[in-house]
Amino acid sequence: MFKSSELVLAPNGSLYHINMKGENLADDIFLVGDPERVNMFKSLFDNIEYESQNRELHALTGSRNGHRFTALSTGMGCDNIDIVVTELDAAANIDLKSGEEKPQHRTLNMVRIGTSGSLHSEIPVGSLVASAYAVGLDGLLNYYEHDDNQLEEAMTEAFVKHMAFSPRLARPYCVAGSKKLIDRVASFTVKGITATAPGFYAPQGRHIRIAPSVKDLNERLASFQWDGLKITNLEMETSAIYGLSRIMGHEALTVCLIIANRADGTFLNDYHDKMRDTIASIMDCMA
Repeated sequence: MFKSSELVLAPNGSLYHINMKGENLADDIFLVGDPERVNMFKSLFDNIEYESQNRELHALTGSRNGHRFTALSTGMGCDNIDIVVTELDAAANIDLKSGEEKPQHRTLNMVRIGTSGSLHSEIPVGSLVASAYAVGLDGLLNYYEHDDNQLEEAMTEAFVKHMAFSPRLARPYCVAGSKKLIDRVASFTVKGITATAPGFYAPQGRHIRIAPSVKDLNERLASFQWDGLKITNLEMETSAIYGLSRIMGHEALTVCLIIANRADGTFLNDYHDKMRDTIASIMDCMA
């Protein structure tokens, strides 16, 4: 039985941060960063059965064409993903009344639909990138016990050697996405490797007043290849979603709309219609 200080619940018995119980949760879950983006799902659902909001975590469960989905905002960064994915797994696989793990594992399909910056001019703004692998620069998975076969150890060793980071930085890790889910979106996405950074500025090669410690970060990332794929884009959540999902026994996929091209300096200011169309397309693929 989990202690109440570990399995933290709200007064209504739901998970403390996501404000959900297992019955509120569909097996197919869309994760988005922006709480306002959850509202896009309202116009795409035929009906809504559950909605809650706690801080930046906006949850919505409903159905489209008879298929049940949950949309949940995560906020930005792997620290938020640590909370969200852990509590989603708890809602699915722990009896919140008894505090005991359920005897039968419930597998969730978690699909992040986000925005990202491309590292290559041949992947222009408006493109959709599906993450076959994630490279974690955030260090989160280093805090969790896991078997070597749950992550891509050979890829990690190759990446560490290629990047030659200072030992002051967190050790990177690499993890594959769900091939089952990636195959569903293959017809309208570019497949690549996504690098997940622990911040928006220096960890993604940007700076304003403070110089970054890794002067050529994006160039190093862009030149890495594995399994015939390049590191295509940079964002802030995928490695934690992929890593935690793999360890906990869930399927995970990220599809990012490219809104910035770091190689040619372009930016897509108005992407909301494209994002809504992307959400609708992936929902139909999931169903």
